[in-house]
Amino acid sequence: MSDSNVDRDPGSGIRDPKIAELIAAARAAREHACADFSRFKVGAALETIDGAIVTGCNVENATYGLTVCAERIALFKALSEGHRKFRRIVVVAPPDAPTPPCGPCRQLLWEFAGDIEVILANLHGETGRHTIGELLPQPFDARLLK
Repeated sequence: MSDSNVDRDPGSGIRDPKIAELIAAARAAREHACADFSRFKVGAALETIDGAIVTGCNVENATYGLTVCAERIALFKALSEGHRKFRRIVVVAPPDAPTPPCGPCRQLLWEFAGDIEVILANLHGETGRHTIGELLPQPFDARLLK
């Protein structure tokens, strides 16, 4: 998927109400981020196959290495609540440039959610769309362990 596939209505912004709902949920989750060191607050909203929305925000600490990203928190919450099939994830971060998931988030999303859609947004609107397969073109997964 490329940015040209963005489902927009030039007069009123995003046309798909579910996408708008996901972006709003990710923005709201972002407000709970624990980013005292980097000040880089991120929110994520993961949509299950049945339409439920599970959110997450980044939680960092002084070592940075133990920081957990918003995408992983949303995924772990969803899995811990029994969800196993997913449609897409929205990631909201502050810069104007698209901010895709980091490598570990891409890996875990691939393993637990498959080749889902990834919608990137900032505080003003959508900034891009991709699939996990586009972001992680040669994933390591269980098929390689056989």
